Amino acid sequence: MQLFYNPNIDETTESFSFDKEESKHIIKVLRKKDTDILFVTNGLGLLFKTEITLASDNKCTVQIIAVEKTEPSKFQLHLAVAPTKMNDRYEWFLEKATEIGVHEITPIICDRSERKVVNKERFEKIILTAMKQSNVLFLPKLNEAISFKEFIKLKNEGLQLIAHCEETDKKTLKSVLKKNENVTLLIGPEGDFSEKEIALALENNFIPVSLGNTRLRTETAAVVACHSVVFVNDTL
Repeated sequence: MQLFYNPNIDETTESFSFDKEESKHIIKVLRKKDTDILFVTNGLGLLFKTEITLASDNKCTVQIIAVEKTEPSKFQLHLAVAPTKMNDRYEWFLEKATEIGVHEITPIICDRSERKVVNKERFEKIILTAMKQSNVLFLPKLNEAISFKEFIKLKNEGLQLIAHCEETDKKTLKSVLKKNENVTLLIGPEGDFSEKEIALALENNFIPVSLGNTRLRTETAAVVACHSVVFVNDTL
């Protein structure tokens, strides 16, 4: 199934037109025509089966003929991940986490972060493309980049975890996860969190966890953590 996206439709919508760019892609590139069927999501769990009623180079209009609703997950996974020095590695993480089933992502700027500015618009496009390609019906939320200290002060419901590389007492991620429990998980930059950041997280009730016996890159750790949380919720 090829999936399209329109955030402005809901169960009351009867018909709509794609914007000029998407219309051109549908008609000129994909060569869709009148009466062809398109599947569209609003990123909020609704899947619309639509039929093309107008197929011109600059405008593609469809009529909704059926709607299916997918219930949201009983848990929410929020990954707070420091931007990587090489931008393409963070973009890879965004793509894979979206495919796996992350719900919310916040770039956090840490003491040892080498990249302190991110292109949110580009990141959002990568997440949207990954959502459509993997037939995910819920668009993950991407927050503005925020400092580690500011993020720690936020109120996060559920389990709060920090994955770091310091040789201290840590529980395995699997051992602390419970089905249908919200999870907020911190992943640090190249060079890891500073000792002050780890201490601050512990003071704010974050639990230190291990993701395994090997040292993982930032983007790898984030994807491993994402899959672990989703896997536990899908299989227990």
